[in-house]
Amino acid sequence: METKQINVDFTKADLRRLIVPLVIEQLLAITVGLFDSVMVSQVGEAAISAVSLVDTVNVLLVNAFSALATGGAVIAGQYLGRREMERAGHSGAQLLLFMGEASLLIMALFYLGKGFVLHVVFGQVEPDVAAYANTYYMIVEASTPFLAIYSAGAALFRVMGNSRISMWVSLGMNVINVVGNAILIFGVRMGVEGVAIPTLVSRAVAAAVMVVLLRRPDLPLRVEKFTLRHDRYVVRNILRFGVPNGLESSMFQLGKILLLSTVSVLGTASVAANAIGNTVCSFQCVPGNALGLAIVTVVSRCVGAGSYEKARSYTKKLLKATYLYMGGAILVIGLALPLILKLYNVSAEAERYARIIIWMHGAAAIVLWPASFTLPQALRAAGDTRFTLAISTISMWTLRVLCGVWLGRYMGFGVLGIWIAMFADWAARTAFFVPRFCGHKWETMGLRD
Repeated sequence: METKQINVDFTKADLRRLIVPLVIEQLLAITVGLFDSVMVSQVGEAAISAVSLVDTVNVLLVNAFSALATGGAVIAGQYLGRREMERAGHSGAQLLLFMGEASLLIMALFYLGKGFVLHVVFGQVEPDVAAYANTYYMIVEASTPFLAIYSAGAALFRVMGNSRISMWVSLGMNVINVVGNAILIFGVRMGVEGVAIPTLVSRAVAAAVMVVLLRRPDLPLRVEKFTLRHDRYVVRNILRFGVPNGLESSMFQLGKILLLSTVSVLGTASVAANAIGNTVCSFQCVPGNALGLAIVTVVSRCVGAGSYEKARSYTKKLLKATYLYMGGAILVIGLALPLILKLYNVSAEAERYARIIIWMHGAAAIVLWPASFTLPQALRAAGDTRFTLAISTISMWTLRVLCGVWLGRYMGFGVLGIWIAMFADWAARTAFFVPRFCGHKWETMGLRD
């Protein structure tokens, strides 16, 4: 059935209301993570090691659920573009059901495979680290369904254009986590349990709040009733839109984890510089990540309305904004770099490597990052997820991972080789995503009746 043309307009004020909370939410995720790690360090080195090991796996879950939910919420966004509010709400309910069931299955697999994760994936670790890791793992993995429901709710509010809700719920979740850590670690003097319990509680509260808020009668996308019955048509579209998104995000994180083993053999200075680079460079990309989420909202609504020219126009406008705001972020971080590096108190060699990495990243990011990561969000919002998954997978494994190992370990570039390979990955993505967007194939990938 041919989609009826519906006018879709986003004023500057609309875009500002959408983007500013997304930027704040992205900043919250990074800065609260830093506070969290500082408080965990008070428990002891064994606890730090245990938490960091388990969190390498948990980051996979966080990114996968967020990407899966964002992809699944595109369906609701396209229905909103069609002005089919009831079907938008119904698809939202189906997304919650799908995320809940998938997360329960994943949680069960994680508990059943606990021995494999703790003893095979993590390898041989000290007995006290292993004991801490077991405790942290048992508590935190129970939060998996809550994390999934929260991610689905946040994605649904974003496609409604109401990113303030996801921002405030994220803020509340992080405050509960940080305050809980402070009370249980410094007040009650609990060990790793004091780190894990607030994570579980904060995610449970965030999930409950999202479920309650999604029932508000004034929402354009209202989940009137929750169901345990599957709508095969909607679930099929969730699988088509969301699963490639989740797989892409998971493999991206897995590639980063695998490269850590290469960095670890390059020496302490390289490990420290790589860690500093990852942390500082993540701030350079905050505007790009936020504007990418905004593109998902805008383009999914335009595609649902059949307004592909407006989808192109808004994507170009938001892409230009990405270049502008990322340029500003990179400049600010560059000016503050001497002070930032002093805070880390590392060796002169590590500081030198970190400075080179951060400046290299800034120079490459302002040219390549928006086209390689922000632009494909428009393709995903239109349903062109298989193409983005294929290009991202091939580029990451051949360039970022294999080329990174080759440059870093065998060609003498060291830790800088890992980052150079990453920039080559960006260039390859750009070379494919820009022509794809300029063409018309992605305009045929929307919801099918």
